[in-house]
Amino acid sequence: MERGRSEIVVITGASAGVGRATARAFAAEGARIGLLARGRDGLVAAAEEVARLGGRALPIPTDVADPEAVERAAAAVEATFGPIDIWINNAMATIFSPFARITPEEFRRATEVTYLGTVHGTMVALKRMRPRDRGTIVQVGSALAYRAIPLQSPYCGAKFAIRGFTDALRSELLHDGSAVHLTMVQLPAVNTPQFDWGRNKMPRRPQPVPPIFEPEVAAGAILFAARARRREVWVGGPTVKAILANRLMPGLIDRYLAHFGYSGQMADEPAVPGAPDNLFAPVPGDHGAHGRFDRLATDHSTALWASEHRGLLVAGGLALGALLATALAGGARRRLPYGEV
Repeated sequence: MERGRSEIVVITGASAGVGRATARAFAAEGARIGLLARGRDGLVAAAEEVARLGGRALPIPTDVADPEAVERAAAAVEATFGPIDIWINNAMATIFSPFARITPEEFRRATEVTYLGTVHGTMVALKRMRPRDRGTIVQVGSALAYRAIPLQSPYCGAKFAIRGFTDALRSELLHDGSAVHLTMVQLPAVNTPQFDWGRNKMPRRPQPVPPIFEPEVAAGAILFAARARRREVWVGGPTVKAILANRLMPGLIDRYLAHFGYSGQMADEPAVPGAPDNLFAPVPGDHGAHGRFDRLATDHSTALWASEHRGLLVAGGLALGALLATALAGGARRRLPYGEV
């Protein structure tokens, strides 16, 4: 980015949830932001928030499953603000249901939004960033990109696919010597409206699997990842535990989730018959960044703090190790018999 110029950022899924919180985080630093989502009400409200926080916004109603619409949105952002510095692929759609009850049309739609939407966003961002040899693309992932859970097969499949696609593309960029950076942020359970408007075929209302984090935690991680040039950023202790545990004992976790993976994703309230969902069309209204779980959610992550400050922690650990080694060596010398060296 040119010295003295505010960042130009594009966020998909920007009308609510993590995308909405991320727009606020960048706006507070004066960024110029292209806001992409299907819901006009949420986009207008998000743009007003960006302006109040000191940024500038261009709200563009966009279905990321349509590659031509994503291309038009990218062109509009650059025509209005200039070259895009950061592109954040965050849009998603999901279905809470056993696989056997999902129709082919539903599965296709969830995949087109969550997976192909990320592919389309990456394509249009790279089309602009590669000739300039600069820019960052952030893929918003999940612990479920490493450890799938029952009742969310379309979402888990899409997040796995995003991780595979991202790894393949990263190697291509390295092969070509490109300075464009590609990173992925793996999130824990987050308190967003997803659990109010995701299509639900279960007898009770869906909920994130505790512990739950506020969307501002995710937004802080995305802001960090957009600048830190890390390969991945893991957010929250649950994400770290899920990824590492699945590497060590995937079969055991399969059986654990078979017993507890259903009840952990269902709240005590019964499902609302005929409740609107956003799988094929946006739910009208402004739904904001937060879901209905503020009482249960935390607004900080020790694991994220450690990731952001790992250089300091490593340096501190090395310094402490050196002090301990010096102390032990001094103690050993004092214990040696007189005259020995």
